[in-house]
Amino acid sequence: MKVNQLLAIGGIAAALVLSAGNVLAQNGNGGGGGGGGGGGFRNMDPAQMQQRMLDNIKDEFGYTNDTEWSAVQPLFVKVMEARRDVGFGGGMGRLFRPRNNNNGGNNGGGNNRRGGFGGTPSPETEALQKAIDDNAPAAQIKDLFAKFKAAQKAKQAKLLTAQENLRKVLTPKQEAQATLAGLLE
Repeated sequence: MKVNQLLAIGGIAAALVLSAGNVLAQNGNGGGGGGGGGGGFRNMDPAQMQQRMLDNIKDEFGYTNDTEWSAVQPLFVKVMEARRDVGFGGGMGRLFRPRNNNNGGNNGGGNNRRGGFGGTPSPETEALQKAIDDNAPAAQIKDLFAKFKAAQKAKQAKLLTAQENLRKVLTPKQEAQATLAGLLE
């Protein structure tokens, strides 16, 4: 795996760890004490985070013409969304979620698992995770895992298509920047 990809994954994992406390507080498990206030990264909703990322991309990639930026921005968004769907949140996020431990509930269900990075997990992911949590028979897990892998393969194909569409409109310098930023492979 490329060093840049490892750095990108590490950065996202760190962000997930930092957002875990915020998720617990929102679920009522963090309790009182306001301490610190101040918004910032941890209190930002996903739409704000995406907008901030897009603003940074616009600046870093040197887009000064709003017409040009409005033409390429959707291509960046498609890559970012496809990359998220492929698994930055899906796999790594599972490492940082509270364990169910079969204590009578799952502490709020699946939609809170991924913190600020991404949307709701796919139905294939949810079904596979539930089967694992419930110690389902091996045949059932094998079937669900095959469905999960097929869904991941489709998401990977969507990511590759989005990356190729973006690559077509970038200068060589911008392509290099996008690759270093983890947007392109």
